Amino acid sequence: MVIKNRQNSSPFFGRFQRVSPVVHERCERKRDSNMDIRPNHTIYINNINDKVKKEEMKRSLYALFSQFGQIIDIVAMKTMKMRGQAFVVFKELAGATNALRQLQGFPFYNKPMRIQYAKTDSEVISKIKGTYGDKKEKKEKKKKAQEPAAGLTKKPAAGSAAPVHSPAVQVPDNPPNYILFLNNLPEETNEMMLSMLFNQFPGFKEVRLVPGKHDIAFVEFESDTQAGVAKDALQGFRITATCAMKITYAKK
Repeated sequence: MVIKNRQNSSPFFGRFQRVSPVVHERCERKRDSNMDIRPNHTIYINNINDKVKKEEMKRSLYALFSQFGQIIDIVAMKTMKMRGQAFVVFKELAGATNALRQLQGFPFYNKPMRIQYAKTDSEVISKIKGTYGDKKEKKEKKKKAQEPAAGLTKKPAAGSAAPVHSPAVQVPDNPPNYILFLNNLPEETNEMMLSMLFNQFPGFKEVRLVPGKHDIAFVEFESDTQAGVAKDALQGFRITATCAMKITYAKK
């Protein structure tokens, strides 16, 4: 299947179209309002297309956000109250901050994401900071004061604590080419994940998957120089926790 860059009018390509000036202005206002919330390792995302299946959404969020830092957890629920929303927990605060700034208004499944810092630390970050016990004690007191209140337990989503990039890997390469060859891709790789990764680089044109072979793909750019920039930036990128992507120039 071929994924054309911005020119195609099919619904799929709306995910990667540039944000309109109006939406961009709203996002800028939203970004200013985010300054009122204390920076946090956890970012809160809403306005997500609620027609997307939960597991697909989590995989796509991981593929998109993990380029900014190591992700500890992704929480997404399909309850009526939480539809169209998700939390992404970064190990480092800088990762959360960079993701918030760079992806504010990004068209994810045809809808611009609204991102802000979460108002409180996630459970996993509280445990790392050693403040989890204090929060738990306060929660217990509140529970007793409001008897008979039902306790709600959050089940952590299947997170991936693997490094975003593997250590520098020497991959045998071909002469520079405007087409890149990707291998060692996980089985769940799809066009959307690869397009979200490579569409950020200037000159991106299309992604080509190979029917019957889930672990390889081709990505075309307008020039070999632009292809080289993307190759160097994403070499060893992990779409999932176990597979580090290998990128070479395609054979001419």
